[in-house]
Amino acid sequence: MMYKTFASPVKIISGEGSIQEVPSIVQSFEAERMMVFADPGVVEAGIVQKLEDHLKKAGLHYTIYSELVPEPPLDVGNKALQSLRDFQADFVIGIGGGSALDIAKAAAVLCKNEGNVEDYLNLTGKKELTHKGLPKVLIPTTAGTGAEVTDISVFSLEDTKDVITNVKLLADAAVVDPELTYSLPPHITASTGVDALTHALESFVSVNATPLTEALSLDAIQRISSNIRTAVWNGNDESARRNMTWGSLIAGLSFYNAGVGGVHALAYPLGGVYKIPHGVSNAALLPYVFDYIWPSCISKMARMADALDVKTEHLNKREAAIAAVKELKNIVEEVGIPTTLDQYGIEEKDIEHLAQNGIKQTRLLAPSPKPYTIDDVRERYQAAYHGELKSLTSL
Repeated sequence: MMYKTFASPVKIISGEGSIQEVPSIVQSFEAERMMVFADPGVVEAGIVQKLEDHLKKAGLHYTIYSELVPEPPLDVGNKALQSLRDFQADFVIGIGGGSALDIAKAAAVLCKNEGNVEDYLNLTGKKELTHKGLPKVLIPTTAGTGAEVTDISVFSLEDTKDVITNVKLLADAAVVDPELTYSLPPHITASTGVDALTHALESFVSVNATPLTEALSLDAIQRISSNIRTAVWNGNDESARRNMTWGSLIAGLSFYNAGVGGVHALAYPLGGVYKIPHGVSNAALLPYVFDYIWPSCISKMARMADALDVKTEHLNKREAAIAAVKELKNIVEEVGIPTTLDQYGIEEKDIEHLAQNGIKQTRLLAPSPKPYTIDDVRERYQAAYHGELKSLTSL
């Protein structure tokens, strides 16, 4: 028998208005100097002010650090890390999208360890984390990355991306307040929503899935797929926003424990080379990767079709699996995200370079139910470039 471990932050506080609980969490650690890593767009939108109001009311001393960018390169991470060391904080709060949360948790841990971000990267780093670092609270403002419940921090390199991943990066508390997502514009709602859906889908078919992660994945698939269109095109629908937030959180717990797969692996070079946002990169590849893996997990794909609300009463498992692949492409198209790589300025001659970088993402490829060779990776990029779903022609 193979034993499995399920990990998560020590505490998850969720629901409308839950941001007001942050001061009590901080006070439980007897913290006196806090650095708040805040997404600049979230500052501009006035969302960080809501957090500040609660911190001020509690008489807590803090500073805001917002020199952050999406898909952060190493220099942004190292600058944030040095600022935290210089401020001599004893507590870290991260608020914003996935990149802000990734910076917050990496800085919180690395500030008490020697070296810089690059010393701890998964593919090339040489150092090991020895100190737990500072306590931290993570507050997502998008319904997408699940970064608040994972121990992963992603950084952009010249040609691809790499991560720091260690249990020490887990938040001491995650505060998931749906109200913070109400003002998200449609394009961010779409890209982060498809990111969350991808987490649920890939963790469901992962070779590391367990009955616990499968239950979470299926709930997230159903919750996200049935609400994402409404959340994108009618952002004032609070029920849709709430379900997207819950779906993102639940999918985050699932993929953190079961892993993702080929969609994320092939998306990393798109973000690294072309600086395409992570959620959009996932969306551009999602149907084409599942078009490749479905024969290896037909029973799960049939269950996935039901969660996607595909009508399967008169379909066998094979037909249901293919119908699920088609529905994934429908979702991406219907939330306004382009589904072919040429629409992102990528040329066919670039595919070989992408493939050579994609196959290096062994951590992400390992949980896939169907293994990849370099030829398989190349073919997935080709399919995404031309918009070809081969399985549909076999119905």
